[in-house]
Amino acid sequence: MSATIMSEPMVVSAPTQESQAAPAKLVAQSDVEFAKCDCCGLTEECTPAYIETVRQRYQGKWICGLCAEAIKDEMIRTERLISTEEAMVRHMNFCQKFVSSGPPPDPTVHLISAMRSLLRKSLDSARGLRSSSPPISPTVKIGEIRVPGLLGLNVVSLPYLVDKEHGMNTRKEPDACL
Repeated sequence: MSATIMSEPMVVSAPTQESQAAPAKLVAQSDVEFAKCDCCGLTEECTPAYIETVRQRYQGKWICGLCAEAIKDEMIRTERLISTEEAMVRHMNFCQKFVSSGPPPDPTVHLISAMRSLLRKSLDSARGLRSSSPPISPTVKIGEIRVPGLLGLNVVSLPYLVDKEHGMNTRKEPDACL
């Protein structure tokens, strides 16, 4: 893949009488260029000096900020020391595989499915944390049975409580909290 630099003219309007009092600083048209990432194809708006700095860092290739971070992460993640060039080749291969897989048949359904999967994973991990730690919500002992107390509900609103002394259900009036 090769980098593509596109220049887009900027519209600069003449200052009005109100803004003539303050000194105006106009941006020249050639100060900003568009560069397309050689990895993912993202187009960014950058100065020519920045584009040149990035190209020097990545062997003449234009790499967007997101891919640059992914390349740094690739260098850190590997168990052996690898060069920036090797990390860049690995990331470019990953991007190429991702792009060649093509878009999903129905992007909306794909997004909904991904969000559902993410929600399930987060709920499963939260469930695992809850089972290994003591309960956050208070529990109330009714006879020999522990009943989870629900926030916002008064436990004495239960119509029947176990009478431990007689071993039978009795109606208890909600006169005091347990």
